[in-house]
Amino acid sequence: MHSTITSKYQVTIPRKVRESLKLRASDAIEWTLGRGRVTIAPAVKPFLGYRNKFHVGRGNVKEDIKKARELIAKR
Repeated sequence: MHSTITSKYQVTIPRKVRESLKLRASDAIEWTLGRGRVTIAPAVKPFLGYRNKFHVGRGNVKEDIKKARELIAKR
C-alpha cells in the first residue's frame, strides 16, 4: 500500500488501513516516531464513551454567560 503526499502535506489513509483500525471521518490518529519508522494508531479519547450518557435538558445561554462572567470576576 502507498499514499501520495499532497502539496499541503496531506495523505489519504488506504481503505484497508482505515477498515483495520475502524477509522471514520473526523476521527483522530496518533503518530509515533521510532527507529526510522512511523506508526499510526487511533487516538484514545476515553471521554467519548460518555457521549449521550447524560441528559440535562436545554440550557439557558444568557444565564450561563452571566454565571461565567461572575466566575471570571471572582478570580
